[in-house]
Amino acid sequence: MEEQYPPFEPFDSTDDPESLFAAYLASQPQITGASSDSRTIIVIGRHRYYNLFSAQLVSCSLSSTGELKAPFTVLNPLEQVWRTDKPDELKFYSAIARFQSFYEKSATDTASLKALVRNPLRYAFYLHDSNVSEKITPRSIAPVQVTQPQMDFKVRIGLNSDVFSVTSDLFINGTYYPLSRISVHYDHFLVADNAWYLCTNPHLPAVIAYFKKHDGELQLPHDAFLKFQQQVLAKMESHVPVEHTYLKPATKVQLRSKGFNQPLEKLLYLIESENYVLLQPFMRYGEIEIPLLSNKLIYDQDNMGRPFFVARNTEMEAAFTKLLIQQHPHFWEQLDNMLDYFYLHKDRFLDEAWFLDAFDNLAAHGVTILGFNDLQGNKLNQHKAAVSINVDSGLNWFNVTVQVKFGRKKASLKQLKKSVVNKSRYVLLDDGTMGIIPEEWLQRLQLYFETGAVVSEEELQIPKTNFAALTELFEDYMLDEQVHKELWWYQDQLNNVEKLAPAPIPAGLQTTLRPYQWQGLSWLNFLDDLQFGGCLADDMGLGKTVQIIAFILLLREKRERQTHLLVVPTSLISNWQAELQRFGPSLQVHVHHGPNRAKDTAAFQEYDVVITTYNTLLSDIVFLKKYLFGYTFLDESQNIKNPNSQRYKAACLLQSYNRVVLTGTPFENNTFDIYAQLSFVNLGLLGTRTYFRNTYSMPIDKFKDRRSAQALQEKIGPFVLRRTKAEVARELPDKTEMILYCEMGEEQRKVYDTAEQEFRDYINASGEEELAKHPMHVLRGITKLRQICNSPLLIGDAKLFSDTSAKIQVLMQQIQNVARHHKVLVFSQFVGMLDLIKEELIKENIKYSYLTGSTRNRGEVVDQFQADEEIRVFLVSLKAGGTGLNLTAADYVFLVDPWWNPAVENQAIDRSYRIGQAKKVIAVRLICPNTVEEKIQILQQNKSKLATDLVTADNSFFRSLTKDDWLNLSSNSSSK
Repeated sequence: MEEQYPPFEPFDSTDDPESLFAAYLASQPQITGASSDSRTIIVIGRHRYYNLFSAQLVSCSLSSTGELKAPFTVLNPLEQVWRTDKPDELKFYSAIARFQSFYEKSATDTASLKALVRNPLRYAFYLHDSNVSEKITPRSIAPVQVTQPQMDFKVRIGLNSDVFSVTSDLFINGTYYPLSRISVHYDHFLVADNAWYLCTNPHLPAVIAYFKKHDGELQLPHDAFLKFQQQVLAKMESHVPVEHTYLKPATKVQLRSKGFNQPLEKLLYLIESENYVLLQPFMRYGEIEIPLLSNKLIYDQDNMGRPFFVARNTEMEAAFTKLLIQQHPHFWEQLDNMLDYFYLHKDRFLDEAWFLDAFDNLAAHGVTILGFNDLQGNKLNQHKAAVSINVDSGLNWFNVTVQVKFGRKKASLKQLKKSVVNKSRYVLLDDGTMGIIPEEWLQRLQLYFETGAVVSEEELQIPKTNFAALTELFEDYMLDEQVHKELWWYQDQLNNVEKLAPAPIPAGLQTTLRPYQWQGLSWLNFLDDLQFGGCLADDMGLGKTVQIIAFILLLREKRERQTHLLVVPTSLISNWQAELQRFGPSLQVHVHHGPNRAKDTAAFQEYDVVITTYNTLLSDIVFLKKYLFGYTFLDESQNIKNPNSQRYKAACLLQSYNRVVLTGTPFENNTFDIYAQLSFVNLGLLGTRTYFRNTYSMPIDKFKDRRSAQALQEKIGPFVLRRTKAEVARELPDKTEMILYCEMGEEQRKVYDTAEQEFRDYINASGEEELAKHPMHVLRGITKLRQICNSPLLIGDAKLFSDTSAKIQVLMQQIQNVARHHKVLVFSQFVGMLDLIKEELIKENIKYSYLTGSTRNRGEVVDQFQADEEIRVFLVSLKAGGTGLNLTAADYVFLVDPWWNPAVENQAIDRSYRIGQAKKVIAVRLICPNTVEEKIQILQQNKSKLATDLVTADNSFFRSLTKDDWLNLSSNSSSK
């Protein structure tokens, strides 16, 4: 019966997770404080309860003759760890701890045994014989030599008359040992002559045990040898050298016929072993894969049945091995384990993404990696991200093509953005794997998404208004030639407003523009040509309104008629109406406001300008957003500074070819104020809110970062035109007077209309003689109407009258606009009105001075206002401050309630505009339209006889007015 050859089963290397890494920390003891009559020894032998190798650290005493004697005390090696910081001793103690208790067999056992046998503290080894006693006693232990010698083992295979002989040779420290002298203990030790030799090759004891089982030699006929070759030799030659003495080197013909002349391939197989990943390298010779870290011989037979062997390319294999051990510091140490693979803990391999750089490096050297996707629970893509960026020019956008590849798979921008938003380094690919985004690209992609909008799988768009961002976000080589040219042109033109070609003055403009106003018109025209929006942020009083009116007239000349939308605070409707009529009378203007307004846009196309308010915009956005306007202009655009507000959201829904905002205070409280305003006019200019807050707002406002402030200025500079009064002082007259119309709200208007009707009823019911005889009754009626224009609270109990005041709203808005850089005088005939204004100043934390007829320390109050920079506003009654005061610290004067006599007003204005005033003074009259105030203003402008008479009014004059004169003065039927 044919002999059955058992399969060769070398040691089962089950790569235990923790011990793999701990194995290299396993080692060495140290005991201190032992007296001269005591000893610490290492006792090895069989585990008390299991058929496992055991090693114990034991303390005992010495007899007078130097013999060991009881008691024998087993020491805890872990208690000795804190006593040393030497690596060899730490490993020694760890090894003792491992073998002193129950343990699972592991591929790391060899490493631990090396640390034990190295024995840095030079303790004596004793072998325990449990047959003598289960306990350690003087009779059950004997000295033993334990070393790690140089071992050389080779299997020889010869052929003689069709019979194969399989023999082996073992040399220990150069001395030949017949296998009959050798016994194998605990899978790791060869024992001969009371000496224990540790095998650093963990498979060698099993090979020797196999040969001892077969008396050291096998004689096999051809068929039996073939089975032996398949079942035993195939595994054996991976772990020990095998010499086929009968084989001849392959000829060129044999190499070519079997494909061995093909280029060699480097392969790396990944195998999962519990919590570890094994990396097993192979070289492929023809169709045969040879483990790189093995002694396996390459042999085959040709078509004639003649066997031959192929010499391994030792130079190329050495380079491959060197390449592998360079990928991780642990791999160099693992070479000593005589394993045919390297290993890493799965956490280190995957979670720390070690493999990305390693695989990229290996792939660059032609190594094919297999088995990555077979690792349990692993969805990662094994390829390192390859990122390519290209920026080209579109119509109004820069098109940014972003390709992120992981091998042959591409990551879509949608999935990349999702990962960035979730702050995840992993991006889902279409094959179900997860690509790992490099840390540096995770940050750059975040900036891309915060700056541009994703429009396709691999393209995002950055508005051309944000051209400055391109040099920050992209390298030069990423930008095509056209983009480079455009960037240079934008930077040259937009950063040099003075060089802009002057715009033509529209024929319909009924005024002469000052040079800086013409420059503003040219700037608006230039932005229009580029289809860029802008923010006109000139100081109050410099004529933002007239520049916009001139621009609207210019637009009408440049292209076909368009309807432009002008959104303003309710209090400024009348002001815009008046200015449009004054400077652009040819423009058709429609006010979309009030309870009787149309609820659609059907009539808009008949007008050049549609004026509406922020509140009306909110109410009517449902249909306003459907109309395509030419331009959308927002006056006092700080009303939309909060990007979370409904006003901002509604404004952004409006459709128009372009947008412009007007404000005297682009920054009211902090840097973030500008974000919504400029994002409205140029979508995407400042990126997302989070990006702007982190990049500009927080560093500037919280940390006063000058670089961030400079970067923001460079970004927004081309789109914000701001001239201060001081900058254009040479172009201004010494004194500029202007009117601000303050449109009453519904409640205030109701109170006024009621009082006016009462006054008219009184006039109608009185005869001419009575009116002439009692002019003061008439004057009280007129004064009451003027008080209501200021605030209904001035005529009675707040519970009975409206507490809303259009003038206070407009005044506070203007003070907030200018008070940061200018001091302000506020005059009123009514002390009660000054008190109401004072309450609002307190609410807004604006410091002020206060002067009325009852103020005693007038000089001290005036000096304090003049000298104290923190005091920005001076509230003065006309009676107390009309004459005799020098208030040159202020260059803005607000006349809350116009006086009958302009000479009295001029005296108030001259408190600021007088000798010693180095600044240009701007005087502003606040007037409620369609009231007695406007009536007097119109009469004064028309230089009527009545107006002239009013200037020099006295009691005799009032007596001379007729009943019709009074009725005409109190009528609100006229309009501007």
